[in-house]
Amino acid sequence: MLERIQALAKQIAPQVIEWRRHLHAHPELSYQEFQTSAFVQEKLKQLDIPFQVMSTTGVVGLIEGKNPDSRIVALRADMDALPITEETALPYKSMNEGVMHACGHDVHTACLLGAAQILQTSRADWSGTVKLIFQPGEEKNPGGASLLIRDGVLENPKPEAIVALHVNTLLEAGKASFRSGKVMASADELYFTIKGKGGHAASPHLTVDPILISAHLITALQQLISRHNQPFNPTVLSITSIQGGTATNVIPEQVKLMGTFRAMDENWRKEAHEKIRRLSVDLVRSMGGELDLHIDVGYPCVHNDEKVNEACRQLSVDYIGNDQVSETELRMGAEDFGYYAQQIPACFFRLGTRNESKGIIHGVHTPRFDVDESALEIGVGLMAWLGASLNSSK
Repeated sequence: MLERIQALAKQIAPQVIEWRRHLHAHPELSYQEFQTSAFVQEKLKQLDIPFQVMSTTGVVGLIEGKNPDSRIVALRADMDALPITEETALPYKSMNEGVMHACGHDVHTACLLGAAQILQTSRADWSGTVKLIFQPGEEKNPGGASLLIRDGVLENPKPEAIVALHVNTLLEAGKASFRSGKVMASADELYFTIKGKGGHAASPHLTVDPILISAHLITALQQLISRHNQPFNPTVLSITSIQGGTATNVIPEQVKLMGTFRAMDENWRKEAHEKIRRLSVDLVRSMGGELDLHIDVGYPCVHNDEKVNEACRQLSVDYIGNDQVSETELRMGAEDFGYYAQQIPACFFRLGTRNESKGIIHGVHTPRFDVDESALEIGVGLMAWLGASLNSSK
C-alpha cells in the first residue's frame, strides 16, 4: 500500500499544484469561503465522494474502505485566507485585493483534496472510514473548528483520531516534524479602555491622566507574568496597540490598549485571566481612573495525543525516511485545531516548505510568503498514508 500511495502522490502532484494555485489566486477571508467551498465540493463530486456542507462553508466528506465501521479517522484542512495585500510576483498571486493565502491554507486544502483522491482510488486496500474536514475560519475567533464541533462534525460517525498538517517555513521542503504533548499556545485578545479626566497638558494637576495610567498598567502587566507564572511554563503577554490623544497640549479623556495573552497550560490560563482583571482594575482605580476590560477568550492549547502522534511520526518515517522527520519546536502561535484535540486524540504536524536556493524564505502572515510546491507531493502522500494506515492499526 505504501508504494502505491507514493506512486499515486507522484502521479497527481501536478494536478494538486494547479489546485493550490487556483486557491492561492482566489483567497477568501474567514467565514466568507464561498467560492473555496464550492471548489472543494466540485472536486469531491468528481471523485464520487459523498459530503455535506456544515457551518455555512465547511465541507465534510466520507470515504469508506473495507470494513468501514472498524475504525474512523478524520483528516482536517483549513480554507480561509488573511487580510494581507500580497507582494509577490507569482503568476498566480491573489486576484482579491487585500486578501492573501499567507498562511498556507491553500496548500492544506489542496493536499487534503489530493489525499482524498488517493484514498478514494485505493479504498479497496485499506480498512475503516476516513472523514474529510474542510474547515472555514481558522484565522478568526471563535474559530471554525468550534463551529463545526458545535454542529456535529465529530459525530455520525465519530472519529477515533484526527490529523492535520500545517506548512512550516523554517523547515526544508519535503520534511515533516512531530511533537507529543503541548505543541501550540492558547490565544486570548485583551481590550482595555482607561477612562480619566482630560484637560490642558500644562495643568496636569487638574486632570486624571489616562496616558500615565496606561504606562503603569503596561509595566505592571509584564511584572504579573514574570512574578506569578512558573518560570518553566511558557507564557506571553504583549500589548500591541496604544490609542489615545490628539495634540501635544491636551491630556485626553481616555486611552485604549489592545494586546494578546498566550499560554501553554489551561489551568494557568484561567488563573491569569483573573489576575489580569484584578490587577488592572485595582491599579487604574488607585490612580483615579476607571477601566473597561474585555478578555476575548480564543483558541485553546494544541495538545497532541502521545499515542496518535507517535504512530503518525513512525508512519512518516516509513514514508519519507528517518532523516526527513524531526521534532516540532514549541510555538506560542495558536491554532483552532486545539478544539478538536480537546475532544478526541489528535496529531497536528508540520510540513516543510522552505527552499533558500529559490528564495522561498518568508514567514507566514507576511505579504511575501510562498512555498516550495515540491512539498505538496509529500503532503498529499503523507495525509493519504496516515489516513489509511491509522485505520489499520488500533
